[in-house]
Amino acid sequence: MPIQYKSIIDEHQATRNSATLFDVSHMGRFVFSGSDVESFIDRMTTRKVAGMAHGGIRYSLVCNSDGGILDDILVYRLGTVDGGDQFTMVVNASNRSKLWDWLHSNVASLDVTIHDATTETAMIAIQGPTAISVVNQHLNIDVNSLKYFTGCHAEFDSVPLTVSRTGYTGEDGCEIVVTADAAEKIWTDLMTHDGVSAAGLGARDTLRLEAAMPLYGHELSESINPAQTNLRFAISLKERDFVGKNSIVAAMSDDAAAVRVGLSLDGRRAAREESEVYHNDEKIGIITSGTFSPTLQTPIAMGYVHPSATKIGTELFIDVRGRKIPAKIVQLPFYKRK
Repeated sequence: MPIQYKSIIDEHQATRNSATLFDVSHMGRFVFSGSDVESFIDRMTTRKVAGMAHGGIRYSLVCNSDGGILDDILVYRLGTVDGGDQFTMVVNASNRSKLWDWLHSNVASLDVTIHDATTETAMIAIQGPTAISVVNQHLNIDVNSLKYFTGCHAEFDSVPLTVSRTGYTGEDGCEIVVTADAAEKIWTDLMTHDGVSAAGLGARDTLRLEAAMPLYGHELSESINPAQTNLRFAISLKERDFVGKNSIVAAMSDDAAAVRVGLSLDGRRAAREESEVYHNDEKIGIITSGTFSPTLQTPIAMGYVHPSATKIGTELFIDVRGRKIPAKIVQLPFYKRK
């Protein structure tokens, strides 16, 4: 086994068993304020934001007018500024400039101010079964009081923090936003705890794939409609309008559009992005992400296939470097924590 991949597996297993730190400071962070901010964000996202309770965090998609996915995001509603609402949107780094331009092109004459706080702040994720106790102990924050997908403002050694019970690994944990100049101190303090280690993007990718969490540029893109993604919880259609809604509704009636599924492969060889999926000799889909699962000890993949092949247990073949490997449709997520 290559040393690099062994490191990924070790980091992966550490997250599943104890706690690891991920540097996610590269994620974009936009701060919104103004009297029209709630209605504006609600119109720009597929999931309802209007009426969200303070302290709430919601996963959503941002689409163009044709229903293509521009990004998947988190919307935070954690506090007020000068008596008005303040929202924060965490976006993918690769889409930061694109979303900045897209949001501003839709503000028009609304009372909405958008501030890019990305370079002023850093974001640290601590994930795993012991993550909450580590944060409670070292940062003196009662994270146990936070429900999943909620957050709060806090302070540690006079350093202001935003703490959210969120993550991208399928495990419990927190994501902490701090000022950039205080990030090293927070990271170093967390690393002093026994059993805490650092992990990289390779481990994060195997973790999120086991948890069936889509990755932009793979399962999500401007050529994919939200109706295809099996992210129905992130699409609120009732009694509201938002950019891309009409296209999403139309796509929900398209019985030929490919749908996101999970697959388990025979043997040990992993399918990779762009591998073709076949039913008998007919190509019916394509792989968007694949790896060998350290937790399940079998190759797994996500991809898009024709709706006729989405039934759990359907037997298919995946072309892995010129060899057709038997595979079958399985229930997502591949892994779910107890």
